[in-house]
Amino acid sequence: MNNIEGKVVVITGASSGLGEATARLLSQQGALLVLGARRLDRLQALVAALQAQGGQALAVATDVTDPADVQALVDAALSAFGRIDVLINNAGLMPHSPLERRKIADWDRMIDVNLKGVLYGIAAALPPMQARKSGHIINVSSVAGHKVGPSGAVYAATKHAVRALSEGLRQEVKPWNIRSTIISPGAVATELPASATEADVAQNLKSFYDAYAIPPDSFARAVSFAISQPDDVDINKILFRPTRQEY
Repeated sequence: MNNIEGKVVVITGASSGLGEATARLLSQQGALLVLGARRLDRLQALVAALQAQGGQALAVATDVTDPADVQALVDAALSAFGRIDVLINNAGLMPHSPLERRKIADWDRMIDVNLKGVLYGIAAALPPMQARKSGHIINVSSVAGHKVGPSGAVYAATKHAVRALSEGLRQEVKPWNIRSTIISPGAVATELPASATEADVAQNLKSFYDAYAIPPDSFARAVSFAISQPDDVDINKILFRPTRQEY
């Protein structure tokens, strides 16, 4: 038994990148998936592909900056499958820029998606998990949640905050037998660098990712490892990078 087969797993940001790769791997391992993202057409195509391979999945249009949307995503899992075993708070964006450029709209977007989106996921998933005294919440941080680099101060701040939030969550949910994991990936080939709005920063990010990024199934395997442990084993932190990445 892989401790994944038959589990109901909700994933935000599932239409591409880390979320899509994770959905594909967990579906192969027998998970029942509820996938959320803003791009419903991409989600529906992914669900169709998973179903064609014998998987069970459904798509729910979800903007993680709207707590009602996130609640509806979790409610869809409860309605379809009667429970939620795992929540993966994966949605994120990374519009890097130097602080002096005062890209306040980008700062707000990062705080809304990277931090508030995680909080809204926790708020929606905790009550049904507490009621069952079982569950697993996986939050996605970043190497930038451990190190700060030029042009990445606000992104790093959100990812440091996710780490702090996750540690508080870990301590608080022990009475309900709920597991918690924070995964901090380095350069992984996704659409994340494309969220940069400054041309020079975007080019630097592209060059870095072109040189170092590893496939998104590296992240999916980390998720699978954390979920697959016996219920009395709580994998709290995973930090990984491409072997060649120095930062």
